Amino acid sequence: MDNFPKKDLSNYKYGIFYFNTDDENLIVLKPDSKFGYTLNFAKPLAYIFLLILLLVLILITRLFA
Repeated sequence: MDNFPKKDLSNYKYGIFYFNTDDENLIVLKPDSKFGYTLNFAKPLAYIFLLILLLVLILITRLFA
């Protein structure tokens, strides 16, 4: 049994990008909780988070390549 409320699928752009300006959460559970979490792309912090993650991955690959 899933304890998390199901997200309204109309808040998903192209079926994969969660975009809800009314949702305060940056990280939200996907509609099918077996697939984990996603970012709320209505929040500017989501893009900063992705940029930092990308920079860390590039740095790691440069250090160990």
